[in-house]
Amino acid sequence: MRYIIIGAGAVGGTIGGQLFAAGHEVVLVARGPHYEALRKGGLQLATPHDLLTLPIPVVDRPEALELQPGDVLILAVKTQHSVALLDAWAGRPVAGGGTAAELLPVVCAQNAVENERLALRRFRHVYGMCVWLPATHLEPGRVAASGSPLSGILHIGRYPSGTGETAEKISADLEKSAFLAPVLPDVMRWKYAKLLSNLGNALEAICGPITGDEALDLHRRAMAEGGAVLAAAGIDHASAAEQAEMRGDRVQLKPVEGERRGGGSSWQSLARGSGSIESDYLNGEITLLGRTHGIATPVNEVLQRLANQFAREQREPGSMTVSDLTALIDIRDA
Repeated sequence: MRYIIIGAGAVGGTIGGQLFAAGHEVVLVARGPHYEALRKGGLQLATPHDLLTLPIPVVDRPEALELQPGDVLILAVKTQHSVALLDAWAGRPVAGGGTAAELLPVVCAQNAVENERLALRRFRHVYGMCVWLPATHLEPGRVAASGSPLSGILHIGRYPSGTGETAEKISADLEKSAFLAPVLPDVMRWKYAKLLSNLGNALEAICGPITGDEALDLHRRAMAEGGAVLAAAGIDHASAAEQAEMRGDRVQLKPVEGERRGGGSSWQSLARGSGSIESDYLNGEITLLGRTHGIATPVNEVLQRLANQFAREQREPGSMTVSDLTALIDIRDA
């Protein structure tokens, strides 16, 4: 298998880098300064144990790569970028006949639960991946993966359900490459559980690290709203106990030399000044389900709105106090 990593940021760079370091064939897809840095100097993958410089082939657009039978597309971008990239890759020809949409598996190595639906509209063979992978991408050409002893846990399964030979092969390659990769017939059950934990991403991006009673209380309120709307929608998710048992001590957050981990994916979007953020598909998923089932979700609504505002205005992450945020939520909830 050759792995085409569409989006070589924190998650994609770590997956692609570790696969390449373990001897697998990989192509990274990136753009702008990140593409230029990867093309000229390779990927710098920093871990708690090593700093690797990996000469991984890189392209900046689908037309720059000839697809082959047996290629695996791994989509590792934020959800707001998924449609454009799925459309760009779906119609690409595969050597020997047919298109990517008809022949090649696409793996959604992403947060949120919308990507698989978007992919299945365009691709015949879609796989979900629940990503537990602490990593940072703030400068071109460099990714820091702070998980140890494994870089991450990557549950994989066919979407909407099932397993199959392709999932087993991808899992086997990942497990030779510093990951645990359980193959599950109900991978979306794990992705919904991850969605609940990701409801704090916007809070962290807006106010900084989730510490102190006031911030922890807001996080609990956001997750309680999420749990209530999933229950109302009849959507099952993995329990906290199941998640803790799966993680164990396999992926512990460790310092990476020369790297300051300021926050998760949404915090990093603001820190890079990317102009967009994933909150419409994290907190916004809860807002949508709440409106669909008649359940108020004031915490998630405000977090979604403010995170988008911060991204549009390119405001610094962590630049609002928790007290000010709480006041805005309480006004909305009144």
